[in-house]
Amino acid sequence: MHDPADHPLWHPFAAMDRVRHQRTVISRAEDVWVFDDTGKRYLDGTAALWYSNVGHGRREIIDAVRDQLDTLDAYQVFNDFANEPALRLAGELAERAPMDGAKIFFTSGGGDSIDTAAKMVRAYFAAIGQPDRTILLHREHSYHGTHGLGTSLAGIPGNRVAPPFVPDVVQTAWNDAEMLEETIRELGAERVAAFFCEPVIGAGGVLPPPPGYLEAAAEVCARHGVLFVADAVICGFGRLGNWFGIERFGVRPDLVVFAKGVTSGYQPLGGVVVSGHVAEPFWDRPGQVFKHGQTYSGHPVACAAALATIGVLERDGLLERARQTEETLAQVLKGLADHPLVDHVRAGTGVLGALELDARQVAARPDLPAVLFAAIRERGVLVRPMGSSLGFSPPLTVTDEHLDLMADAVRIGLDSVGVG
Repeated sequence: MHDPADHPLWHPFAAMDRVRHQRTVISRAEDVWVFDDTGKRYLDGTAALWYSNVGHGRREIIDAVRDQLDTLDAYQVFNDFANEPALRLAGELAERAPMDGAKIFFTSGGGDSIDTAAKMVRAYFAAIGQPDRTILLHREHSYHGTHGLGTSLAGIPGNRVAPPFVPDVVQTAWNDAEMLEETIRELGAERVAAFFCEPVIGAGGVLPPPPGYLEAAAEVCARHGVLFVADAVICGFGRLGNWFGIERFGVRPDLVVFAKGVTSGYQPLGGVVVSGHVAEPFWDRPGQVFKHGQTYSGHPVACAAALATIGVLERDGLLERARQTEETLAQVLKGLADHPLVDHVRAGTGVLGALELDARQVAARPDLPAVLFAAIRERGVLVRPMGSSLGFSPPLTVTDEHLDLMADAVRIGLDSVGVG
């Protein structure tokens, strides 16, 4: 047995000098609740890492995973190989896609999917005779995973670690379509391949788009022949009340990156939805190969979990329920806006929200979000510390009573920390 302080598990995004002495070991889960190894219960106010959309412990998904393991545990989909769950899931996703002629490229998760999309857009332009179009645009505050290209596309300064980064990546404002167009013109549209955009910025602070911004940004991209890549890793599969998030704004993207909610975390799975015109060079031209892929692309067990998740979302009406819950969540969070530690609330676009903390308090105590996270956890609710804010993204099965409990715990946590 390892001494707890010397256990070799290295946690992502963690200060290991502290974490090694203070781990919270989650041992089981049920619907919106998770339990640690002492038996203490917590309301999962963040759906784990934004992904447990249908809640924990769903028997339908567990049974689908078990049944698939009994039938075909694993086999790759490279070259001409396929499996039934991957074929079925690709068909289900293509039918729901917010673009024409959709094709589905599976990966193992969101970071894989971002790298896939970034390589794909560059390969697309090379295939159609425009190899100079290599520049990838992203927004301030953006989070697109932590793989090589995802790190380069990071709009959160603290996440840009271990340079040098992938070249030909340029940041633009998160909320200004005119500046996006100005950036494209300055760079030269003939050099710009794609614009990566979260419908609602997630890890960068839960930032809903200003009214009309996404529509205007999509028009700018279309006018200059720049591919619009919607990063729906957080926003998809009910989080914004629809399948991929971007449909809410009437935008028809060229590619959509997805993961997380597609299986509600029951299995690792991600992918890219590719519009017919972007797929065309690789599907219809002899010998044109996109030389890219992950070992577990189209994994039959992960695809079975996704098919079952889609079934739960539809059967239980969770997309419609999300559209109702977003209003309640917004009202509950706005009820905390009067606290002296809170500057303002961001909520009302999907089952997502954030409390922005008072800037002077954060400046005086940079660890304030982490301190509040710990204080609220002591009251049995898990939230997400993010820069200068606290984030909320509960499972779509959350009830009004759960949200009231969450708000009470947050207010008690705020009071316990107090104004410095």
